[in-house]
Amino acid sequence: MKENLMNKIQNKTIIAGVVGLGYVGLPLAVEKAKAGFKTIGFDIQRSKVDMVNQGHNYIGDVVDSDLEELVKNGMLSATDDFSFIKDVDFVAICVPTPLDLHQEPDISYVRDSAKEVSKHLKAGTMVVLESTTYPGTTEELIKPILEEGSGLTCGRDFYLGFSPERVDPGNLVYKTKNTPKVVGACSRDGAKVISAMYRAVLDGDVFTVSSPAVAEMEKILENTYRNVNIGLINELGRLCNEMGISVWEVIDAAKTKPYGFQPFYPGPGLGGHCIPLDPYYLTWKAREYGFHTTLIENSMVINDSQPKYCVERAMHMLNRHKKAINGARILMLGVSYKNDIDDYRESPAIRVMKELRQVGANVEYYDPWVPEFKNMYGQSGKSIAALTPEAVASYDLIMVTAAHHNVDYEMVQKNAVAVFDTKNVMSGVKDRSNIEVL
Repeated sequence: MKENLMNKIQNKTIIAGVVGLGYVGLPLAVEKAKAGFKTIGFDIQRSKVDMVNQGHNYIGDVVDSDLEELVKNGMLSATDDFSFIKDVDFVAICVPTPLDLHQEPDISYVRDSAKEVSKHLKAGTMVVLESTTYPGTTEELIKPILEEGSGLTCGRDFYLGFSPERVDPGNLVYKTKNTPKVVGACSRDGAKVISAMYRAVLDGDVFTVSSPAVAEMEKILENTYRNVNIGLINELGRLCNEMGISVWEVIDAAKTKPYGFQPFYPGPGLGGHCIPLDPYYLTWKAREYGFHTTLIENSMVINDSQPKYCVERAMHMLNRHKKAINGARILMLGVSYKNDIDDYRESPAIRVMKELRQVGANVEYYDPWVPEFKNMYGQSGKSIAALTPEAVASYDLIMVTAAHHNVDYEMVQKNAVAVFDTKNVMSGVKDRSNIEVL
């Protein structure tokens, strides 16, 4: 099986499948097709399937012309019919792994995808989970499902591995194609073949580890590292505010050290699919071993409370202008979770909006990247049409909650009653008389 797959990889006769055509799956499917492997994308959302088959792109990290050309040439197609799994030699599962309402891992998408794959899995296939999850998922959950559903044996009839996605929406340097990849598989031969498949597609290095669990823990480490350090900075930022010190100036000074320090920055909270969620997967799994991840959990508490802290700061600003927050008109600039993208998954700005409304504020937002939104918690909103001087002047407070670069911050400062900049994006504005920074 190993030799046959290696030959098919070299000859580019592998047919690749990607389950889940979102922020991770579609860019991966495009890169596989661009590398010369005929690729089939699978998704339960018919709208995504139709858009791909029409060559219409909906993911910022995918080049429109690339998708259109690949579909036109027959190298990439999409379907909601999972029976076509029988035609592929490589399957990457790239589905969401959110938290449920109790802040515990929701692995239903992974489980359901594995069940669908198992029904049509043929001998000689590579299956790789890319969805971020807790250590042990691949071997404890995916493997039994695939074996039971297909009647095949992992390591003998098919190969199974885990290779964590590393997608940073809006990153202009590192994308799917050139980001290094980590691979862990359930057998040595599986690791070699799956690693070879990624090397045939990507420009970045492929680093092979000893097991799927190591690769799963590695992914959790990447994002927990950031969560903990951002928690440190958010807490330090609160202390600096009490002491009348600019935490932003402190960070700028500290990062002049050429070793032993990496800058992290405060903000209204954590957003995106990975950093706010991954530590919960780790702490949930750790409880199985009677282990308490105290440092990690403390950082999560700090970061989770940051939106409420920002509302408290906004309340104090309004008080200084003799205005109660109950009934105040507040305009938030940006609801995406990071600058210059349309991704609002787990956006802290939306949590700030919720907190503001709970204390009676009348909140609207402006975001040229997100004209409207609706999240899994039932929150929704629609951006005001234009950010004009008249519009800015009509609000009691402007809150900058995403550091978008296509906003005229000079104009905002000149016309605003007060500005609360939670991202320090207005650091270059000269007149700071009405600006307060987080």
